[in-house]
Amino acid sequence: MPKITFMPMNQTVDVKEGETLLEAAENFNIPLQHACGGFCACTTCHVIVKEGEKNLSPAEEDEEERLDRATGVTLKSRLGCQAKVTGDVVVEIQHEGFGH
Repeated sequence: MPKITFMPMNQTVDVKEGETLLEAAENFNIPLQHACGGFCACTTCHVIVKEGEKNLSPAEEDEEERLDRATGVTLKSRLGCQAKVTGDVVVEIQHEGFGH
């Protein structure tokens, strides 16, 4: 089972392969915002991949276009509602009160 570690709370959870970062966060009550309900229509579930980028599904065009509008985007930015887990990853949640 893949593991996701959510920073900055340093909480590691076991997830099913193919689950999105957002689904995992919801299942374990991790505070990852998602104003649009997980439909790639906003950027509130923005995370930065710290480790294991190759263990996430590739970003689709919709996600890349949406990230162009996000604040604090890096080359390792993903939307939690779009990134499906295939192996162990460490991500940092990017919303008010967390992150940098």
